[in-house]
Amino acid sequence: MASDDESDARLPPAASPRWGRFILGAYVLITLVLLVDLFTGPRLTFSPLLAAVPVLAGTGTRRPWVPLAAGGVALAAVGVLAVLNGQVGTGVHAASAAAVATVAVSSSASVALVADRERRLAQLRSVAEAAQQALLRPVAPRIGGLRAAVRYAPAAAEARIGGDLYAVLDSPFGVRVLLGDVRGKGLGAVETAADVLGVFREAAVSEADLGRIAGRLDATVARRPGDEEFVTAVLVSVPEHGSASLVNCGHPAPLLRTRHRVDEVDPPAWSPPLALLGLTGGCYPVQQVPLGPGDLLLLYTDGVSEARDTAGVFYPLAERLSAMPAGEGPEPLLDRLLADVRAYTPHGLDDDAALLALARPARPG
Repeated sequence: MASDDESDARLPPAASPRWGRFILGAYVLITLVLLVDLFTGPRLTFSPLLAAVPVLAGTGTRRPWVPLAAGGVALAAVGVLAVLNGQVGTGVHAASAAAVATVAVSSSASVALVADRERRLAQLRSVAEAAQQALLRPVAPRIGGLRAAVRYAPAAAEARIGGDLYAVLDSPFGVRVLLGDVRGKGLGAVETAADVLGVFREAAVSEADLGRIAGRLDATVARRPGDEEFVTAVLVSVPEHGSASLVNCGHPAPLLRTRHRVDEVDPPAWSPPLALLGLTGGCYPVQQVPLGPGDLLLLYTDGVSEARDTAGVFYPLAERLSAMPAGEGPEPLLDRLLADVRAYTPHGLDDDAALLALARPARPG
C-alpha cells in the first residue's frame, strides 16, 4: 500500500502558481489591515478579518494541520489586538476569536475531506489503468515482419478506459489485427470489450478463416444480455507475403497509403456491426487488400474521422494522411496524425480516438 506522501504525489497540485499569487496577495492585504488597526487607535479593531487566514491557508494544501496552525497564529493575533485595542468591547474580541476558531476547524475538515476524495480518485485511476493494461495490451513495434503502432486518446482527459478496443498478435496464419468501437457506455461497454478481445485472441491463433472469426465475435456480442450494445470492427490478417485479408463489420473504411496515393479500402458490400449479423443473415465477407513493400494500412475509429473543427467540419483524414511525409514509419506517423487531430479540434475530442497502423517494410535498395 502506498504511503500518504506517495498518494499525495499522484494527486494534482492543490493550487496553481496563479492562485498561489492571489493567496499571497491576500496575506499581504491582511497584514496591511492589521497595520492599519495598530494606527487607528484603541477604539477600533479589524480583528474579525483574521477569520480569513485559515481559509486562505487551506486553499493551498491537502494537510489538515495547515489551516489549524494558521488559525492558531490568527488567534494569537486576535489576543494581541485585544490588548492593544482596550477600548473595544470584550464581546467584539471574543466574537473574533470564536470566528477564527470555527473557521479554522471547518477549513481543516474541508481540507481533510477533499484530500480523502482525491486519494480515492487516485486509487480508482490506478485500478482503471490496470484494467486498461489487461484489455489493451502494448503493441510491439515489429511483429511478424511488419511494423506496427497504435495510439489511443480518450475524449475525457481524466479517462483511462473508453469505448475503443484493439489487439495485434502474431499467429500461424500471419499477423492478426482487431480494431473496434463499442457502441455502449459504462461498465457494460468495458465488459463487452473484454469479451470481444478475449474471443479474438483465442480465435486468431486457431481459426484460419477471418470471416469465421468475425462470426464468432458477432455471436459473442449477440449473446450478451441487453439489446443496446453492438461493436463496429475491422479485422485484418497479414501473411508474411502477399495480400492482406480484411473483414469490415460496419466500421469506417481503413486507408491504404502506397507510394503515390491514399485510398479508402471500401468493403465489397456493407456488413453489419458485431451482434447484428442475425438481422441480415449470411456471413461476413473477406476481401483481399494488396499490401506491398513500403505500403501502410491505417485503421481508425470515428473519434478521428468525425472530429470537428470550430466550424463543425469533419477532420479530412485521407487528405491529411496524403500530406504526411512519404516513407514515415507507423510510430512517427501516428504521433503526427494524433497531434494534427488535436490541433484541428481546439475544443477537444468529442469521442474516443484510436489509430492503428501496419506497414510492410520497403525492400532494401
